[in-house]
Amino acid sequence: MIFRVLTLFPEQFEGFISTSIIGRAIGKNAIQVEIEQIRDFSIDKHKKVDDAPFGGGAGMVMAVQPLRDALMSKPRSENSRVIYMSPRGTTLTHEKVVSLSTYDEITIVCGHYEGVDQRFIDRYVDEEISIGDYVLTGGELAAMVLMDSVSRMVDSVLKNDASAEDESFVNGLLEYPHYTRPVEIDGDMVPEVLLSGHHAEIAKWRLDQSLEITKSRRPDLFEAFTKKVHDKQTIKILKKHL
Repeated sequence: MIFRVLTLFPEQFEGFISTSIIGRAIGKNAIQVEIEQIRDFSIDKHKKVDDAPFGGGAGMVMAVQPLRDALMSKPRSENSRVIYMSPRGTTLTHEKVVSLSTYDEITIVCGHYEGVDQRFIDRYVDEEISIGDYVLTGGELAAMVLMDSVSRMVDSVLKNDASAEDESFVNGLLEYPHYTRPVEIDGDMVPEVLLSGHHAEIAKWRLDQSLEITKSRRPDLFEAFTKKVHDKQTIKILKKHL
């Protein structure tokens, strides 16, 4: 998986790509990250990348030329995707993350100011993606969220590949609680079932907890889950929460 990022602030990615899971994944060639400075591709003598919006209004708009030339400066893989991080894009979900992980190359365009000239989006961008219903100063933080979430789906990025299969949203539910040593701290005990060694009972407890948490915190997810579940054991536990 290759991530190519077009940005005006490459320095924002320095810590992100050199530490933690992403840094290790790059070190073992599980993923590759290329950061491109958009300003380097401006043909303006002052390296200008934006201009005032037609029709008036506050702020500046990023121009087509630097973005286009940055994007076209390297050949793209056939199995690739160009994404513009935008608050008006479709919301990033687990399903979308899994879908994006099937591409060999993802180019992420980070906007700034009042946004990007629509002509660049119409001609070169495959889709716009948002990480939530709020506005950020620029697309860099959103790009890191996208890269982090998609990287976790790439083979050998996580130390334990099963970790990505046992988290919130993977099965449509929020994740169950976790506990570690010691068994007792400040009078608070680890649930007895987790100490039993009975894997089937532990699995039932975790599902029960996931259902309870999802119903209380994300009733929309809970309702969607109830409509698609077919497993008899799951239905039996689900009935307690209906």
